Amino acid sequence: MVEKRAPHQRVRASAQQRVRQTARSAVERGRAIQCARLDMPWARCAPARLARESILSGFFGPVMSWYVNRKIAGREVFNGVRPPVVFVANHSSHMDTPTILRALPRAWRQRTAVAAAADYFYRKRWVAAIVSLLFSTVPIERKGGGMEQGSADHLHRLLRQRWNLLIYAEGTRSRDGSRGKLHSGAAVLAATNDVPIMPIYVSGTNAAMPPGRTWPKRLRAGRTRRHPIEVRFGPPIRPLPGEHRNETMARVQKWFDAQEPRTAPADSRAPRPAAEAGAEERRMAAAGSR
Repeated sequence: MVEKRAPHQRVRASAQQRVRQTARSAVERGRAIQCARLDMPWARCAPARLARESILSGFFGPVMSWYVNRKIAGREVFNGVRPPVVFVANHSSHMDTPTILRALPRAWRQRTAVAAAADYFYRKRWVAAIVSLLFSTVPIERKGGGMEQGSADHLHRLLRQRWNLLIYAEGTRSRDGSRGKLHSGAAVLAATNDVPIMPIYVSGTNAAMPPGRTWPKRLRAGRTRRHPIEVRFGPPIRPLPGEHRNETMARVQKWFDAQEPRTAPADSRAPRPAAEAGAEERRMAAAGSR
């Protein structure tokens, strides 16, 4: 009797599993649709862009100059590129966004939107309005949905309107300044809209304003007491026909790997200091004289 009922139980269990999967998919789909509805297009109108430029240059510029000593490298790559592009940057501080925006050429900065976590910045309407105005943010869903099945329609629409999009492909800030794995959503957006990916490497912001702080800090020692930070722009990386999105991101990852500071390996054959060499020669001479 038990053996005859076992197949029916398996069928029922399989049906229940499908129902649960469908329910989870519906929840994720609903969250993605809600994410797109959180967007605030008014933050990209002409008056908002003018106000944002004034805030970035008139407020963030002097304030950040008090805390950091900024260096920009690779801006010549913009000479041969036409917008729109998908910027992909590493992320270890809330200071990354104003740092990158201020490092962009002005014409590019005024047409760049920043993908911001919907579950972090868009939970409260007034917070979402502030960050949208200050940094031209657009909501992006970090939990499920990815960039497919309509969950990123508002991002595709921005690229079609010739807006650049800045994405932190790690999905969250690094807590110790190290770089995490790059997710492939940026490659999906770039391939779908036939636009290149431009990588941006940012260093030093984690020390100036690590996660957990709401305001930058000065160095405790040093002549200037300003943290050195650098923004480095890389050449455009365009998805190839038939290339999988993970393969595209692997090429982006390779560029980031090349920017990481490397420590020269110890070499036993490296020349010794002059004092040690002289002492060795004297020992050898003394041994030869005996």
